[in-house]
Amino acid sequence: MALWVGGLFAIGYLAAPVLFYQLEDRVLAGMLAGRMFTIIAYVGMACGTYLLLHRLMRFGGAGLRQAFFWIALAMLLLAVGQRFGIQPVMEGLKAQALPQDVMQSLFRDRFQAWHGISSAVYLIQSLLGLALVAKANSR
Repeated sequence: MALWVGGLFAIGYLAAPVLFYQLEDRVLAGMLAGRMFTIIAYVGMACGTYLLLHRLMRFGGAGLRQAFFWIALAMLLLAVGQRFGIQPVMEGLKAQALPQDVMQSLFRDRFQAWHGISSAVYLIQSLLGLALVAKANSR
């Protein structure tokens, strides 16, 4: 749980903004940030699966009545949706824009819209992560 939730905050709210602030090449910053978001999505999928299975093995069917289980499940589904739904759309828009940067192309508005959706999903997942930490020791 610490790896997943800590990773969400470290990448999304520390590392990615620093990349865009420090690197003059916005394309490179975006590529590096995108790679980190992909990694944390896989970390989330692995951690989420583990947390759900562990909760079920520890509490049996009673685990299904715990907020922790449903928060972890929601976070897992958001991570899967982000990685296999939203990110491929954004990657496709970048590929269609080549050789231009997507922000200098006809796909700019669509990319910005999907980026906004992605940011909202990431924020929701992060806030759920805080709730997960709060519920960690509750039955």
